[in-house]
Amino acid sequence: MKNICERYIKNPAKEDLKSSMIFVGGPRQVGKTTFALTFLPDPNEKHPAYLNWDDSVTRSALLRGELPPEEDCIILDEIHKYAKWRGLVKGFYDTNKSDVSFIITGSARLDYYSKGGDSLQGRYHYYRLHPFSLMELNADPTSNDFDLLLKFGGFPEPCLRGEEKFWRRWQRERLARVIYDDIRDLENIKEISLLELLAEELPNRIGSPLSVKNLKEAFSVAHETVERWLKIFERMYYCFRIPPYGPPKVRAVKKEQKLYLWDWSLIHEPGPRFENFIACHLLKYCHFIEDTEGFKMELRFLRDTDKRETDFVVLKENIPLFAVECKTGEKKINPSIFYFKERTIIPRFYQVHKGRDDYINNGVRVLPVQALCKELGFP
Repeated sequence: MKNICERYIKNPAKEDLKSSMIFVGGPRQVGKTTFALTFLPDPNEKHPAYLNWDDSVTRSALLRGELPPEEDCIILDEIHKYAKWRGLVKGFYDTNKSDVSFIITGSARLDYYSKGGDSLQGRYHYYRLHPFSLMELNADPTSNDFDLLLKFGGFPEPCLRGEEKFWRRWQRERLARVIYDDIRDLENIKEISLLELLAEELPNRIGSPLSVKNLKEAFSVAHETVERWLKIFERMYYCFRIPPYGPPKVRAVKKEQKLYLWDWSLIHEPGPRFENFIACHLLKYCHFIEDTEGFKMELRFLRDTDKRETDFVVLKENIPLFAVECKTGEKKINPSIFYFKERTIIPRFYQVHKGRDDYINNGVRVLPVQALCKELGFP
């Protein structure tokens, strides 16, 4: 296993930092702080250039407009919890940009929490830091690497420890901090205990079209309330939803969405867990291209009114690049793939599995997950 202290976005972020601020968002405990600290000569939290909004002394100094002297790079961590954070950051940047680089990190969507202050448009580049993927864990991944990642998830601590007891305790503590710390700080939520129940229920909803109506009935709340809760979880990088893809010659569903978690290790059933694993790899691929190259990338699924389905379609600037179907075993090709292959302009179809077989049948490639990651150049 290679040295993975240097994360996959390090080089492009380093280049962008020469001319603008860097915003780094992503799930709690995905490694944002550790990543940001690698830009300092002495990468640890006690470095004077690391400023955490949760620290009361640091918070008071920032509100007084004070920054540490003689630092080339300053890290502002969790500052989005301040309602007028953008105006504060803009002032720091505009008065120090010739001498100081700024890295802003937070466990929520920094592009959403923009209350108050002037716009920072044109002053920063936004990166979404994802958990470890197979290719980031090992450039030449083995079946053992895949098994480890599938079981413990891609978050650095449980993944690198590889111990079940540690994973269980880490999961409980992380969920509590996301709900009772992050959400409480950023959202006006009265039903906070119900959010915890929803978070525990969502792993059972992976792989099939998500029914907000069923969730509404399960929790005895309004449809709008469930939708608001789901959007909060999305802003906290706990889950994400993907919409359907509707090509012209297919009677595709239009309103259904599928839901996945940023941490696939929470899903017990092997089929949905593997599908979520692939979904996270594809989302990371899309976000990396968007954040580094500026192209509009979309992750969707393809399902028609007769319930034929292909799990994922990736689009670039509204043009489909490829489709991926997930199978836990080395089974025959899903007939829906051939149906959609004849009726869409999707140029490449893959069926990915957990085994070893790698072959092409009528233009459809069936391949192991390690081969798919290499074939598509996943980060």
